[in-house]
Amino acid sequence: QVQVVESGGGLVQAGGSLRLSCTASGLTFADYAMAWFRQAPGKERERVSCISYWGAWTGYSDSVKGRFTISRDNARNTLYLQMNRLQPEETAMYYCAVIDSRICSDRVNYWGQGTQVTVSS
Repeated sequence: QVQVVESGGGLVQAGGSLRLSCTASGLTFADYAMAWFRQAPGKERERVSCISYWGAWTGYSDSVKGRFTISRDNARNTLYLQMNRLQPEETAMYYCAVIDSRICSDRVNYWGQGTQVTVSS
């Protein structure tokens, strides 16, 4: 049974930083690209960042480029998202996703339950 579990969310002031983590079990973690999505209240879910199966390729949405860094540790089956200079409009539920291939796409095999990030002004 595949399990995807996020952690690291919380309340932070504008301009602050958070580091999200995601562990995935029940699958061969190194065989899959991984991604972070977020969904703010009343908005559609959007992909924030993605990383290929071995970490050689990373991609970011324009809104987070230069502030967020995605990384992975395949030995620990763990995905990370370092978020710097957070802004109130980035308050959202952040989701970890297992992509259905080794390269990035929006085809998600498995979702985590999400971790809440709240940025106060």
